Amino acid sequence: MRVVRWKVWTGLFAFATRRPMTIASLLDPITGKPGPARLDHASDWMQGRTLYGGASALIAFTMAQRAFPDLPPLRAGQIGFVAPIGEDIELSAEVIRQGRNVTQVRSEIRSDGKVALTAFWLFAAEREANAVQDTEKPHDWPGAPHDNAVTMQGQGPSFIQNNFEIRFGRDKDADHGATIRRWARLTEEHSLDPVSKLILMGDVMPPGAMRIMQRTGPISSINWSFNVLDPHTRSDGGWYLAENASQHAASGYSSERLRMWDREGRQVLDGLQCVAVFG
Repeated sequence: MRVVRWKVWTGLFAFATRRPMTIASLLDPITGKPGPARLDHASDWMQGRTLYGGASALIAFTMAQRAFPDLPPLRAGQIGFVAPIGEDIELSAEVIRQGRNVTQVRSEIRSDGKVALTAFWLFAAEREANAVQDTEKPHDWPGAPHDNAVTMQGQGPSFIQNNFEIRFGRDKDADHGATIRRWARLTEEHSLDPVSKLILMGDVMPPGAMRIMQRTGPISSINWSFNVLDPHTRSDGGWYLAENASQHAASGYSSERLRMWDREGRQVLDGLQCVAVFG
């Protein structure tokens, strides 16, 4: 197993010294046609030596969207973070199966001629519901974003400093176990569709295992699987409550559950991730 997407969240300070790369400029090189693309100024979205996971997943998703523009809404995604992603990449997308309601698409990002990210997308049209089960709001709901203090100013990876505003999502002095929960929003005015925004934001929190590490060391996401619960979400002010929680950690790996809620407490994303814990 080759693990190369490094996340060093502790003891890392980075400040933006130039204009951030806009989301549009990140996605403009993606035409929907297979072949090479160059991400100029990708450094503003870097996390260690590779592109931030949410940004690289969004590139693969956008490739699928632009290659097949008549797809129904996205319902689920499975992402494999294989190798580092930098400025020079190659993109591809193909329909694996198209049925009456569901279309399954695979897209890939290659770097140096090798697969760096592989993604499997499930697009599905809305149907009349034959089962209804609402998700529950967290019992310790933190209140509105602006009722909570700003955090991570001048701290964390540069992509956080360049592109996100982060606020606490729990009492910072409470015992949170192996869970990290924060309010987050993009600082740039943008024209992203709701699902693209969820993909870009869905991996923004560090793994919950970081809270229970016995020694300082890097953390590396290996994969990310998620279900989109509301493909039409438009949360007030662009704020979403993001949570990463370690469900089990042992033998150098953590199984994490990733969830996101809108400002009103409606869950919009539900996911799982395997994380390698080093040190």
